[in-house]
Formats: sequence, structure tokens, C-alpha cells
Amino acid sequence: MENAIAGRCSHQLWLVFLILSVLCFVLFHFDYSTMMPADNELPFSLDQINPVVISENQTHLATNQSVTDESVGEESDADTCLGRYVYVHNLPSRFNYNLLKNCQSLTRGTNSNMCPYLANLGLGTEIENSQGVLSNQSWFSTNQFSLEVIFHNKMKRYECLTNDSSLASAIFVPYYAGLDISQYLWSPNISVRDSPGKDLLNWLVERPEWKKMWGRDHFLVAGRISWDFRRQTDDASDWGTKFRFLPESQNMTMLSVESSSWKNDFAIPYPTNFHPFKDSQVLEWQSSVRTQDRSYLFTFAGAPRPDLSNSVRGVVIEQCRSSKACKFINCSSDGNKCDNPVNLMKVFRSSVYCLQPPGDSYTRRSIFDSILAGCIPVFFHPGTAYAQYLWHLPGNGTEYSVYIPVKDVKNWNGSVEKILLGISKDKELAMREEVIGLIPSIVYADPRSRLETFEDAFDLAVKGVLERIESVRCVIREGKDPSVGFAEGDDYKYTFSEWQEYEKDPLL
Repeated sequence: MENAIAGRCSHQLWLVFLILSVLCFVLFHFDYSTMMPADNELPFSLDQINPVVISENQTHLATNQSVTDESVGEESDADTCLGRYVYVHNLPSRFNYNLLKNCQSLTRGTNSNMCPYLANLGLGTEIENSQGVLSNQSWFSTNQFSLEVIFHNKMKRYECLTNDSSLASAIFVPYYAGLDISQYLWSPNISVRDSPGKDLLNWLVERPEWKKMWGRDHFLVAGRISWDFRRQTDDASDWGTKFRFLPESQNMTMLSVESSSWKNDFAIPYPTNFHPFKDSQVLEWQSSVRTQDRSYLFTFAGAPRPDLSNSVRGVVIEQCRSSKACKFINCSSDGNKCDNPVNLMKVFRSSVYCLQPPGDSYTRRSIFDSILAGCIPVFFHPGTAYAQYLWHLPGNGTEYSVYIPVKDVKNWNGSVEKILLGISKDKELAMREEVIGLIPSIVYADPRSRLETFEDAFDLAVKGVLERIESVRCVIREGKDPSVGFAEGDDYKYTFSEWQEYEKDPLL
């Protein structure tokens, strides 16, 4: 018994000794570390842990440098760009920069000249004298077709660029598709119209980056509507090119100002004239439109479409002209007023509601001009906004807009004025506040700067495309075919039945 007790005690003494030794060791090192001078800090930094290169435009360019130290590998989890790296193809200049040099030919078939609109990285010339209507140093004469140039210049300053495509979550193709096609849209020769797009795809498929996911991690931006790139026949009288129907193109995602009904097209906002370069300019403008007096109940700015018989636009113009509560800006006879953002914004800021009927296509740049002015948009078709800007506008359209579904003009005898007058003041104020809150997300900040606390339209677009590509990777990891559904059509995207819940809003 005595031996057992002695053995147990001996074991306990060794245990106490061991604990004391560990405590002494910890205390020694703790004391030492607190007395270390600042110039004796650990010989690696976060930049070495997650090696990056800071270029002249302050963009992080990830490299393929390997990390073997385990402690360094643990710290690399702090990389905020993981899952967000974008690699940008260095395209031959004929697909982008040469188009800018030859800007006088970009609108062949129209009376417009794109050259002045391409100044200031695609923002256009600065609006200097706005008679106090616009804020200073953040408004430009921006053309609605210049999105691809603005987007490319903003991408050059994207915080998570990489020059190693193996690290990239997405591959950006800086092809100025809309500007390119504008040279040939009116050509009777469909081979001429289709040639540039085919040349681009021939170049892409030879790149090693393409073979990684056969283009499904690639995306491009077009400043025109997607339908311009989806000619379904080889009849010369049909509009546009067939670029998006080419097999290789179908593997890519395209962002444009208006999407088609195919699932590999996504809509992002038209560029407005407001391009803030700091957060305070956004806050200042929001405050301005929030306190603005609004003398018009509703406004419509646009041109009649006499060739579109039985169109809701014609009904809207007729009702606006016959109402003392409506301001009609005729863009066909008063073109300068519509092209001048000062005049247009002055009227929109003075209006409670801005009517947005479809025109030549479902969408209108005026949607975003009205939101920018704090004017509540009124939609007549789900394809104008609800089925389009899924990354930039609320999922519930009645939070920020009024929906008056007009499925058949011949069978509709409703009064826009009567409907708008029936909306409660509380509902109106709530919608306007929601609209004003949307302003940062529908504008493209000046490419020469970056907003600090707001996500602009570019940020949300990049986030959206990264999520889409990651969903494709998930499909691949699950062993499924990533092509299934990737480029399929959605015949129900623009049908009224998909948006019936908006018709039942009890607050209207």
C-alpha cells in the first residue's frame, strides 16, 4: 500500500513540476515579446502573406507566388479578394481601342457623332453650367450607348484584378460590342455585320483561359440592348447580328442595358449623367432631391411612335397631354430638351411620378434618370424593369414603383391620373424614399475614383456575375453538365402572369 501511495505522490509531483515548467516558459516568452522593440517585429507582412502588386491605379494584382509557411497560409484567409479576382483579356486593339480612335464611324446610319461622348473615359464632356439644377463636378454629357467604355475603365481600377488567370474567379472580355456593331447595323450585308464577332470568338478560343471552363467563366459588357446581337435568321432585312447565337458566344455571359429572354444575358443600368467621385456628392444629391418641391403629379418625356399602332406609349402621351397635372416633354419636336440633362432633370425633379411605357424595346434610359431625380417610375409592362435589373432593383417592384399592367391597349380604358391620385400620401413618401435610396446602386461612379461606403452599379454588376460563375462551378463540382440551362431561353420572362402579385398591391 505504501508503495502505491508513494508512486501516486511521485506521479503528482512530476505533474506539478511539468505544469510549473510550462507556466514559466509562457511567462518568459510573454514578457520577452512585450519588451521587443518595434523594429524587431516578425519578418513578414500581410502583403507578403498574400502577395500583391500595387499598380499605378492602385489595383491589386495577384501573382502566382507560392506560400509554404503554415502560419503564413493561415493568415492568407484574410485575403478579401478570394473568390473575387478578375482577369482581363488583353484583346487586340481592333476590338476596343481602335474603335475609339475611329469614333466618327461608330454611329453610321444616324445623325449622331459619338466622339464628344467618349471624352473623360466614356463619361462625355463635363456639364459646367447647370443653372443650379445639378451639383458641380459630377455631371457629364453621357451617351446611353457608352456603357462598355465606362465599364472597362472602371474595371481597370477594380480592387481585385489579377495577372494570373489561374487565380481568377471570372474572366472579363473588354470587347466594345455595341460600338463595334454600330458601324454595321444598317449594312445590308449580314456577313459584314457578323464578321467582327466571329473574329473575336476565333481569338478567344485559342487562349488557354478559354479551355479552363470553355468560356463559361467569361463575361463581356454591351452598351446596346441584347436583341441587337440576336438576329435569328440570315435574312438581310432582319435587325442586328447573330453574335449571341454563335456556339462559343453562348458559353459566355453578357451584361447589357437590356437583357433578352435567354438565361446567359443579364441587364445592368443604362449610364446616367451623374458620375460622383466621392460619397459626399451622392449624399448631397440625395438630400437635394429629397427636399425638392414637386409641382407636377406625373411627367412623360419621350417621342411618339406613330409606326407602333395600339401602343401604350400613344395612350400615355394622349392622357398626359389632356391632363393639367402632367408635364409632357416631346422628344421629337423638342429634341434639345430631351438631350439636355439640365432641362430633363429639372422637370423630373419637379414631378412626383415619371411614366415609363415601352418604346422601341422594353427598357428606357429614362427609368434611371427618373430614379436619379427622386421621381417614382410608373411601369406598364414587366419587361421594362421587373424582369430586367435583378441585381440593382428591389425584388418587390411595388417598393419603389407603380405598376399599371396594360396587356391590351384596345381593352384598357383606365386613367393614369386617377390611379396616381388614388395612391395615399404615406405610400408615395415611402416609395420616394426607396427611390432615393436606390440612387447609389444605379449610377456609375467616376472611373477615376472609387466610392468608399456605397456600392455603385459597377460593383453590383461584378458581384452578380461572380455569383453566377460560382454557381456554374458548383454544378461542375457536383458532377453535372454546366451547359444545361446556361444559355436556354425563358419564354415566360416577360409575360404578365409572372408579375401578377404586383397587380394586387392593396396600397395602390
